[in-house]
Amino acid sequence: MAHSKSAKKRVIIAERNRERNQAVKSRVKTMLKRVLVAVETKEVEAAKAALSVAYKELDKAVSKGIMKKNTASRRKARLAAKVNAL
Repeated sequence: MAHSKSAKKRVIIAERNRERNQAVKSRVKTMLKRVLVAVETKEVEAAKAALSVAYKELDKAVSKGIMKKNTASRRKARLAAKVNAL
């Protein structure tokens, strides 16, 4: 357990950041799943619309420092390949 005032503050801040990071990661996963569901049902327009939303969420996660740039880029490329295969 933290004893000093600064250590206690760090515990509070770390928890706040963990919750924020978890929320953003969850939102990214949801958007990725929406693209994959649209691809599985072969809905081209829905897949393209969901893809643009997923791109936006991935870019937001990168800008907030929650996800690395190359990770987001890799996920975008894989999603685009699946959508373009329709």
